[in-house]
Amino acid sequence: MLKVRESKKLVPERVGNILIRGTNWIGDVVMTLPAVAAVRETFPNAKITVLAKPWVAETYKICPEVDEVIIYQDPGVHHGIAGKYRLARELKSRDFDLAILLQNAIEAAIIAWLAGIPIRAGYNSDVRGILLTHSVQRTRAIRRVHQVYYYLEMLKSLGFQSAGSDIKLKPGDDYLAISEDVLDQYHVKKGDILIGIAPGATYGPAKMWFPERFAAVVDKLVNDFPARVILFGSAGDKGRTGFVQQHSKNDLIDIAGKTSLKEAIALIARCDLFISNDSGLMHLAGALGVPLVAIFGSTNPTTTSPVGEKSVVIHKDVSCSPCLKKECPTDFRCMDLIGIDDVYDAARVLLSESVYHKTSRRYSD
Repeated sequence: MLKVRESKKLVPERVGNILIRGTNWIGDVVMTLPAVAAVRETFPNAKITVLAKPWVAETYKICPEVDEVIIYQDPGVHHGIAGKYRLARELKSRDFDLAILLQNAIEAAIIAWLAGIPIRAGYNSDVRGILLTHSVQRTRAIRRVHQVYYYLEMLKSLGFQSAGSDIKLKPGDDYLAISEDVLDQYHVKKGDILIGIAPGATYGPAKMWFPERFAAVVDKLVNDFPARVILFGSAGDKGRTGFVQQHSKNDLIDIAGKTSLKEAIALIARCDLFISNDSGLMHLAGALGVPLVAIFGSTNPTTTSPVGEKSVVIHKDVSCSPCLKKECPTDFRCMDLIGIDDVYDAARVLLSESVYHKTSRRYSD
């Protein structure tokens, strides 16, 4: 149990309106979802609202435990000191009983305090403990566990009930329609096998496997299965996806920078297999239950590996990894040691199982 400074008891019958300050990056958002489920488990009748940046809001919208999402528009109307006061006034008008700060920054505590939310709970990171009514000490040990348990342990220390560590995102029927509309533009039929590839990642090249090796894996898989391949990423990943296409013998569908997060989620959910570096899209694929091969180099699979029973992590245990650096200062051995067949072998097993179950469902229907 972690150490808690408690000035008030969290009494379930007195808490009916809860604000959760969400995290700012897609992967982090996914790893907070069991904590959100714990909030719902503890306060089943409360209204749960999440305050989130626009680029991650869609993930919270398909979380079944969330009732409403408020967009934190910074950049935008909530930027700067005046914008923070404006946001605080907006939140104050909602009469929240409890604020749970999953984001670690002091800014989250300041806004909740300015909004007059009477119970404010979270880790005491960023020298913000004085602004919290329920402050949990963020120890060195807790920073070494998987991020899912990092957030769950905080709530456990506050007396919340756990709903488990499973993550289940549930896109509605409109997501299926979105995927069909997009794929129809590329002449992908409803029953076609679809492989998703995410060769980019934020935070620098140390997290990225070689594009020519992604292409080699793609070509081997397409040689085995009559599959179509779609390249995912942001506008900043266009160069990376372009290199994969240049090295591939097949015509790939490159949608990097062309989709909204909602469209990306819809398309990932449609995939029979997803192969990715450690990225937000990787975490989405795992949470959506898509068979996933996740490639780790500079980052730590112990703390940020994807969830999901169908997720396989490829990682080489070298002395300098995880270094958590943006660029490799030496010979990039953590990625160089991951061979084409390491990824292909795992991907082929997952795709074979996925296609088998897909065919079985078709015959049973």
